[in-house]
Amino acid sequence: MTVSTELIVLQDPSEVGHAKNSVRLMALVIPETRVYVGESPDDFKSLRQYLDCCTKPIYLVYPSDNSSDVMDTQLENQVVLLFLDGTWRKAYKLLQLNPWLQGYPALHLDLESASNYKIRKASRADSLSTLEAAAMMLKSIEPELKVSPLTNALEAMVQQRIQSMPADVRKRYES
Repeated sequence: MTVSTELIVLQDPSEVGHAKNSVRLMALVIPETRVYVGESPDDFKSLRQYLDCCTKPIYLVYPSDNSSDVMDTQLENQVVLLFLDGTWRKAYKLLQLNPWLQGYPALHLDLESASNYKIRKASRADSLSTLEAAAMMLKSIEPELKVSPLTNALEAMVQQRIQSMPADVRKRYES
């Protein structure tokens, strides 16, 4: 899958080896995806150097009081999107430990439907996997882009995980 938008993920270290890691799938479908693992500003030093030299507009994908709905924002195809990968608590911690991220304009998605990532619990109704957020952001920025390779990969992983569950547990996840 070829995209014009540059995808960069700041990933909490606890997510790297997680069996339900949607960023691993995202990078398989979009090999240009860049993943930086860490927590502190020092962990993201090379990323910051890259972003300081970047000529494309850079946006943080994170819902907040200061974020703009991507659908209400005029974006070029050639942009950089920064994603925070982890639970809501870990993503918030990444944001707090890295105040330099708040120097970028923030975007959010106005969600019409719930996540299809039903194998992970979420504390918020507007929770998405990083892969789902990337797919929806890409669709908003590049409307002609077919994001089905991303969504199909996630659905296949979800189904595989559900099928590997004991029958009594599986019933809770099957729709």
